[in-house]
Amino acid sequence: MSRGDRFLLDLSPEGGDEKNMKIGVLLKQVPDTATKVKIVNDAIDESEVKWVINPYDEYAVEAALRLKEKAGGGEVVIVTAGPARAVETMRQVLAMGADRGIRIDTAGLTLDPYTTAVMLAAACKDEQFNIIFAGKQAVDDDCAQVHIGVAEFLQIPHVSPIEKFELNADLTQAVVERPVSGGVKEVIEVKLPAVFGCEKGLNEPRYASLPGIMKAKSKPMKELSGRDLLQGKTPLLAQSQYALPPEGRKGKMISGTAHEAAKELVRLLREEAKVV
Repeated sequence: MSRGDRFLLDLSPEGGDEKNMKIGVLLKQVPDTATKVKIVNDAIDESEVKWVINPYDEYAVEAALRLKEKAGGGEVVIVTAGPARAVETMRQVLAMGADRGIRIDTAGLTLDPYTTAVMLAAACKDEQFNIIFAGKQAVDDDCAQVHIGVAEFLQIPHVSPIEKFELNADLTQAVVERPVSGGVKEVIEVKLPAVFGCEKGLNEPRYASLPGIMKAKSKPMKELSGRDLLQGKTPLLAQSQYALPPEGRKGKMISGTAHEAAKELVRLLREEAKVV
């Protein structure tokens, strides 16, 4: 598979049987944003990192579950590319109500958005999803391009980010709303299958219930080889160096009356900051 290759989906719904819908959700496990990042030997030390569901992906999961519930049936399949630890995150989503999961094993691989999209697209091709939801971006790298790459490899439409989603009665088209500059909203009609990047405000993600947590333990989880899906493809981007941003200068509190504080402030600006 080369950079220009495309996967064509043969999906022609007849009669609008929503109960047979197959909905894919692209999921990524990311570090909790409260995690304190440590750099060791020019690499991120993951030993103390707390891993969570990418927050924007939670909106994608909720969109898929609501669509299935509204249709009265169908299947929600979670697809992720990650090491063995990603299974924990996938189980959390299965506890929310997804039906099964597919994990692409990335152990030993060096990845970038391109190679990640290649693997996810290959897995989605075999599933023949009617709709694919994803978060608009991942909070760790903020690239916001993997789900778009998946759509390009599958040669299907994509819209991102979306704040509203509606599916027509015959299951052939969706109407979505996305924000554009200046506070304007753009309404787009999209033929299915398609990929949608979900934005905050699309919905309110649910919590996993206790019965859902128990059921998640027995839901099927399929594993694919990332190396096999890549078929020799290598990253187009390389990260050569990691460095933490410089620490900001600490603030200084000035006490005293307004007159005294103003006098002291002028002195500090002149003698220490040297801006006056």
